[in-house]
Amino acid sequence: MLTRRGGPEVLETVELPLRDPAPGEARVRVRACGVGATDVMMRRGYYPYAPKIPFVPGYDVVGEVEALGDGATGVRVGDRVAALTVHGGYAEVLYRGADELVPVPAGLDDAEVVALILNYVTAYQMIHRVARQAAGERALVTGANGGVGQALLELLRAHGVVAIGAASQRTHELVRALGGAPIEGRDARIDVGTRALAASGVDAAYDALGGRFVAQCIRATRRGGTVVGYGFSATNNSTWSSLRGMAAIYLKARLVGRRGRFYGITGLYRKTRAPFLEDLPKLFELLAARTIEPKIVARLPLLAAREGNELQEKGGIDGKIVLSRDR
Repeated sequence: MLTRRGGPEVLETVELPLRDPAPGEARVRVRACGVGATDVMMRRGYYPYAPKIPFVPGYDVVGEVEALGDGATGVRVGDRVAALTVHGGYAEVLYRGADELVPVPAGLDDAEVVALILNYVTAYQMIHRVARQAAGERALVTGANGGVGQALLELLRAHGVVAIGAASQRTHELVRALGGAPIEGRDARIDVGTRALAASGVDAAYDALGGRFVAQCIRATRRGGTVVGYGFSATNNSTWSSLRGMAAIYLKARLVGRRGRFYGITGLYRKTRAPFLEDLPKLFELLAARTIEPKIVARLPLLAAREGNELQEKGGIDGKIVLSRDR
């Protein structure tokens, strides 16, 4: 539980009473939960969708339904399910509306499913619902070694889109392995590196960095193409900085004949759950076929949230940290 803002040390293990699920609600025994940058932002106090402190963090969860409230439909007791919780996942048990849960097919690894819920759904929706890319097009991915960046590279490859991945030199082999052509992502201009590989520019750029990289991504994109900004709050330590990044995407792109878009999975989910409920099962199919293979860098015990946050905040994490009941 998060009882005050601060570093990983402010996370406290507490014991709360079990209760029966309310009408329409499910009680879920947590099997696995992810640790990510959003959890750090909530803990530090600059994530707009965080509830008031005190609360239990934990954004993406796989669990087993152990009880249902009156009128709850869509899942049964004993079903393994996935949920975009936003908070509540760092726990042995959580309560959510049964209509928010997505049944998980047998045979899929809990940790890999957790990686799909936030990172891969984010990537999938940007490709198919925001930029609407077609096979044969080209794309630029900044922060290509990050969780969403890796998901973008894998899903672009699966969709037949040629990807350029901007990342630090140490992760260029990872970018290649995921199907992207690597370019320097920090110490050289991204637009120059992109245009060296795609002289006419890419059809879409996916920018997780914001700041000075917005203009570079716009210049790397062809006229009429799309620049999608996402996750700026993960690279800025204030809501105001994130808002400035969003404004830059919209305004600067339009001024030079590009389409600027900003995507946030939580904002869309709060508006309508339908896209998430439609898209996650499609990713289950890709995972079952091993078309995508999420990289899990650490599997920790379920209540080792503090350790997971320490790893996440330390940086240099090229994959998903997962808390698991089986560890």
